[in-house]
Amino acid sequence: MSERFFDQIDWSARWFDTVRPYAQQLIAAQDWRACLNRLAGEMQLQNHLGLAVQFIPQEELPEGTAYEAHINATGKVPTRENLHDFFNALVWLSFPEIKRQLNALQAAQIAALGIGKSRGPARDAATIFDENAALLVVENSEAGDDLIEALRLHQWDSAFVQQRSKFDRCAKVWSFGHALMEKLVNPYKAITAHSWVLRVEPQHFALSRDNSLMQIDQLVSQQLLTHGLTTADYTPLPVLGIPGWWEEQNPGFYADQSVFRPPRQKK
Repeated sequence: MSERFFDQIDWSARWFDTVRPYAQQLIAAQDWRACLNRLAGEMQLQNHLGLAVQFIPQEELPEGTAYEAHINATGKVPTRENLHDFFNALVWLSFPEIKRQLNALQAAQIAALGIGKSRGPARDAATIFDENAALLVVENSEAGDDLIEALRLHQWDSAFVQQRSKFDRCAKVWSFGHALMEKLVNPYKAITAHSWVLRVEPQHFALSRDNSLMQIDQLVSQQLLTHGLTTADYTPLPVLGIPGWWEEQNPGFYADQSVFRPPRQKK
């Protein structure tokens, strides 16, 4: 069998925790797309109109039809044989409610504003989430607030060194954006996610992996439903700086200001 586009991926990397179980099923299948649609059917994946989600070849997208609008109108997700669309499909399986709500937001903006050179602020914010978000799940406590504040102020030593023990105990990062995960196939230090903060009760961190993701999916999709999404909602997160995500996290690692940048000075 010839090598497939996903065969050389190191699925043990922490940034693939979100999608690893479904990825392992797809790469073990003789026909990954057939396996993908079987899983979607078993999970009864639907778009926000209640239409069954199916993953179709890109060639079936009608010419001149916007990608997001097609998913909204038909439930059919055009999917190419490449890493970008492969990760997109994996996120649909892993966080179906968030994906459903993002598609609803994007389709509503297209219906209101059409397709132009500019997406408009709301659609732009939804696209950034879809492509490059990392979900920063933090305990709803003073300790959690301190970590969020350090990250927002670009106090990298405080967040990643002094508060290092909080990660996996009362804070956890889950990759979401499919373009983000595509970049992380060949990781480099400067990869930066747009982090979206979700505060949870302390008992969340005692949940099993599957129950944790299910709760995150429900809570974030509800946030997106009730919150007017803007690009100001995101905080830059250099993902290789997340404790435990990279081997070479010595003090000098975080001193690199080309990656761990100081906050912008207000004019």
